[in-house]
Amino acid sequence: MSGAVDLSGLADRPAPAAPSPAAPSPEDSAPALQPVIDVTEETFETEVLQRSEQVPVVVDLWATWCGPCKQLSPVLERLAAEGNGSWVLAKVDVDANPRIAQAFGVQSVPTVVAIAAGRPLADFQGVQPEPQLRQWIDAILQAVDGKLSGPPVAVSTPEPERDPRLVAAEDLLDAGDLDGAMTQYHEILEVEPKHTEAAAALRQLQFLARAQQSGPDAVPTADANPADVPAQLAAADVELLAQQPEVAFDRLIATVKRTAGDDRTAARTRLLELFELFDPAESFVVSARRKLASALY
Repeated sequence: MSGAVDLSGLADRPAPAAPSPAAPSPEDSAPALQPVIDVTEETFETEVLQRSEQVPVVVDLWATWCGPCKQLSPVLERLAAEGNGSWVLAKVDVDANPRIAQAFGVQSVPTVVAIAAGRPLADFQGVQPEPQLRQWIDAILQAVDGKLSGPPVAVSTPEPERDPRLVAAEDLLDAGDLDGAMTQYHEILEVEPKHTEAAAALRQLQFLARAQQSGPDAVPTADANPADVPAQLAAADVELLAQQPEVAFDRLIATVKRTAGDDRTAARTRLLELFELFDPAESFVVSARRKLASALY
């Protein structure tokens, strides 16, 4: 069928150059190909003509009202997925993209056309049994073997190496040595005071160690003694450890409201420390900050 379909109306482009035998460098490499794509008149040149210089593109021309299309398309999609990027299935809704249908001279759907190097290579109409489809695709791949540039190389970016000091601290934590892990983080911050990961981890561990020291009766004790600021601080830790940040924040904000001097400073300082355990954009943190500002001013 080569030369029987005029695609010039969909793209004004020169004939494709011969593929370079050189493999693409990692800097120029693109993500691996998607096995199945939906194509429109606007994307036809890029997704079909240009893509076909890398791998064969099988264009599935279909329509929503077409019963046989609903039988053929799922089989083609499955075979394309099995192809693992060796060829691409481009699905075209002929009703939504009449120029593409006109360019291929579609008289009935489904019509399937294989494109390689920007030119039609083979086609068929109607539903075909799966074994015949497999043979047809294998024949296409054999016909273009060594003549196209091949799929782009998917390059995975290696993960940066972890700071060995952080790894050592995490190993201590995994071994249950909470004090040893905190000491390790302290040592990192002594050398690098702005080490954000170590600072965040240390804050978490300091909170955990403090909260675990509070007894199970910390909350009822604080509720029974609202003027006892240390009891309010301990109860807030326990509530936060129980995944109740809003409750813990409200307790400390209420303490700020009814205290003054050193007691108010202690409650406010503890609340700010608890804020630092969360993403500042969290809605409950934003809300608590507003409540704190209102309580202070």
